[in-house]
Amino acid sequence: MLLKNNIILAIESSCDDTAAAVLHNRKVLSNCVANQDLIHKTYGGIVPELASRAHQSKIVPVVTQALADANIDKKELTAIAYTQGPGLLGSLLVGSAFAKSLALALDLPLLPIHHMQGHLLVHFIEEEGIKAPNFPFLGVTLSGGHTQLLHVQEYFNMQLLGTTLDDAIGEAFDKCGKRMGCSYPAGPEIDKLAQTGDPKRFSFPISKLKAYDVSYSGLKTAFTNFLNKEEQKQSNFIQENLNDLCASLQYTLVQIILTKIEKAAKDHNLNQIVIGGGVAANSEIRRQLASAASEHQWEVFFPPLSYTTDNAAMIGIAAYYKLKQKNYGSLSDHSLARLKL
Repeated sequence: MLLKNNIILAIESSCDDTAAAVLHNRKVLSNCVANQDLIHKTYGGIVPELASRAHQSKIVPVVTQALADANIDKKELTAIAYTQGPGLLGSLLVGSAFAKSLALALDLPLLPIHHMQGHLLVHFIEEEGIKAPNFPFLGVTLSGGHTQLLHVQEYFNMQLLGTTLDDAIGEAFDKCGKRMGCSYPAGPEIDKLAQTGDPKRFSFPISKLKAYDVSYSGLKTAFTNFLNKEEQKQSNFIQENLNDLCASLQYTLVQIILTKIEKAAKDHNLNQIVIGGGVAANSEIRRQLASAASEHQWEVFFPPLSYTTDNAAMIGIAAYYKLKQKNYGSLSDHSLARLKL
């Protein structure tokens, strides 16, 4: 029997993964994810309408499985959390409607959570192999929809320093990968192919914006133009140089954000770099940050691979700290495709 305290059911449905988790305080009892890769792979990207429909069919089985895996009856729950935004509105609405209905039926506190805060607060889960950073730190969120640098001073006190002005880093991976014939999502395939490629074989431009913002659209255009030009000379250019192309592209994508991390850490005197989001699983970002950490005497925090992509455990840990602060939501809270920190 669990000790009395907080037993939180968390729901995440911001994009194309239907996820539910149960946490006992900061410990994850279960973390279930149903992905939609097969649904969207045919289209080379996420189709919002199909994503929201899939959430509707998956959410009850996923929540049921999370409760069963945790050996928790719904009557034992003390709070319900869900992703309020940002994300695809149709997807968000499925999760929020389910969470609100359950919280109303069980008369439990309702906790709306910012998706990107969850990606950073996942480092505070109580679990072997996870070390929590100390405040303040530089938070870096890297995903298919976001690329952000944040000065994190408290659990929910996060100042946005810089963001992408166009494509997110994960989106750039996917779009450039699609041009090379990689399947969706392209990031993991590019990473795998890059392992036997030369990252210095081809040179691509690095945006030089002021302050801490980044841009990936210029690189994406330059990369596409480069391929078009080379294919006019040699029709099978991509196939014969695929590994080197992947390695060179990946190296440049990471360099763009790394230069901003170095600048933000220096300007704000921060030596803890905390990474969150799906691209945190990328081997090149891990390699380059490890090298930079040695040079600058940083401590870099990466989440376990199971917590890099969208999951409900990260929503649950954020909810735990909201619950401690008695920072409750209400049934009138709206899901928002764009949600400020």
